[in-house]
Amino acid sequence: RDLPFAMVQFPLYEQFKLTWSKWAGHKDVRDLESYKAAACGSLSGAIAGAATTPFDVIKTRLMLIEDSQGVRYKGVVDVARRVVVEEGASKLLAGLAPRVMWISIGGFVFFGSCEFFKKLLNGRLLGTKRDFAG
Repeated sequence: RDLPFAMVQFPLYEQFKLTWSKWAGHKDVRDLESYKAAACGSLSGAIAGAATTPFDVIKTRLMLIEDSQGVRYKGVVDVARRVVVEEGASKLLAGLAPRVMWISIGGFVFFGSCEFFKKLLNGRLLGTKRDFAG
């Protein structure tokens, strides 16, 4: 579930930063303010979290080994099929709201901090520009 999440989140994050930077008239995406990059991280995390929630539900069920009647799961496809058939497809989205909320907050803090410290290391916060940290 982490790999699919990252495959959605990181490209979205970079695209959101690029789009916002162009919209704001910056010549370099690195000139985008850290709090705006944090917002891009929050939004990309929310989308990735929502998109990968079914994988998280399936992973959690696999970790339980068996369903509530004690019948063992046989694998990913078996879990997905049984959840949809026995409980309805909407159960694959169980926990969507809290997952999206926490991932959004985490994305804001993580990407905002990352961009802030990249700027600090590059001297962009102090008025000098070096390019050793991206």
